[in-house]
Amino acid sequence: MANPLRSEVIRLYKNLLYLGREYPKGGDYVRDRLRAAFTKNKWVQDPEQIKQMIARGEFLAKELEALYYLRKYRAMKKRYYEE
Repeated sequence: MANPLRSEVIRLYKNLLYLGREYPKGGDYVRDRLRAAFTKNKWVQDPEQIKQMIARGEFLAKELEALYYLRKYRAMKKRYYEE
Protein backbone atom coordinates (compact mmCIF):
# COMPACT_ATOMS: atom_id res chain seq x y z
CA MET A 1 0.00 0.00 0.00
CA ALA A 2 1.85 3.07 -1.27
CA ASN A 3 0.89 6.49 -0.06
CA PRO A 4 -0.03 8.84 -2.94
CA LEU A 5 1.68 11.73 -1.13
CA ARG A 6 5.00 9.89 -0.98
CA SER A 7 6.32 11.49 -4.17
CA GLU A 8 5.45 14.97 -2.87
CA VAL A 9 7.29 14.28 0.38
CA ILE A 10 10.36 13.03 -1.48
CA ARG A 11 10.28 16.07 -3.79
CA LEU A 12 10.07 18.39 -0.78
CA TYR A 13 12.96 16.59 0.94
CA LYS A 14 15.18 16.86 -2.14
CA ASN A 15 14.27 20.52 -2.65
CA LEU A 16 15.06 21.40 0.97
CA LEU A 17 18.32 19.45 0.74
CA TYR A 18 19.24 21.40 -2.40
CA LEU A 19 18.38 24.74 -0.80
CA GLY A 20 20.32 23.78 2.32
CA ARG A 21 23.62 23.66 0.47
CA GLU A 22 23.93 27.44 0.70
CA TYR A 23 22.81 27.69 4.33
CA PRO A 24 25.26 29.69 6.49
CA LYS A 25 25.87 26.79 8.91
CA GLY A 26 26.60 24.41 6.05
CA GLY A 27 24.97 21.61 4.14
CA ASP A 28 25.84 18.96 6.71
CA TYR A 29 23.98 20.87 9.42
CA VAL A 30 20.89 21.16 7.24
CA ARG A 31 21.03 17.52 6.12
CA ASP A 32 21.22 16.26 9.70
CA ARG A 33 18.35 18.45 10.88
CA LEU A 34 16.24 17.66 7.84
CA ARG A 35 16.77 13.94 8.18
CA ALA A 36 15.85 14.06 11.87
CA ALA A 37 12.65 15.99 11.13
CA PHE A 38 11.55 13.65 8.35
CA THR A 39 12.43 10.55 10.37
CA LYS A 40 10.50 11.82 13.37
CA ASN A 41 7.34 12.10 11.26
CA LYS A 42 7.93 8.87 9.37
CA TRP A 43 4.93 7.04 10.80
CA VAL A 44 2.28 9.70 10.14
CA GLN A 45 -0.48 8.13 8.03
CA ASP A 46 -3.24 10.76 8.01
CA PRO A 47 -3.29 12.44 4.56
CA GLU A 48 -4.52 15.76 5.96
CA GLN A 49 -1.72 15.88 8.49
CA ILE A 50 0.82 14.99 5.80
CA LYS A 51 -0.52 17.81 3.60
CA GLN A 52 -0.12 20.25 6.49
CA MET A 53 3.47 19.12 7.01
CA ILE A 54 4.19 19.47 3.29
CA ALA A 55 2.76 23.00 3.35
CA ARG A 56 5.00 23.85 6.33
CA GLY A 57 8.01 22.48 4.47
CA GLU A 58 7.18 24.49 1.35
CA PHE A 59 6.88 27.61 3.49
CA LEU A 60 10.33 26.86 4.90
CA ALA A 61 11.70 26.50 1.36
CA LYS A 62 10.26 29.92 0.42
CA GLU A 63 11.83 31.45 3.52
CA LEU A 64 15.23 29.98 2.61
CA GLU A 65 14.93 31.35 -0.92
CA ALA A 66 14.06 34.78 0.46
CA LEU A 67 17.08 34.62 2.76
CA TYR A 68 19.36 33.82 -0.18
CA TYR A 69 17.88 36.58 -2.37
CA LEU A 70 18.38 39.07 0.45
CA ARG A 71 22.00 37.98 0.83
CA LYS A 72 22.58 38.39 -2.92
CA TYR A 73 20.91 41.81 -2.88
CA ARG A 74 23.08 43.00 -0.02
CA ALA A 75 26.24 41.77 -1.74
CA MET A 76 25.30 43.54 -4.98
CA LYS A 77 24.41 46.72 -3.14
CA LYS A 78 27.72 46.67 -1.29
CA ARG A 79 29.60 46.25 -4.59
CA TYR A 80 27.94 49.05 -6.51
CA TYR A 81 26.99 51.68 -3.96
CA GLU A 82 29.12 53.52 -1.47
CA GLU A 83 27.69 54.05 1.95
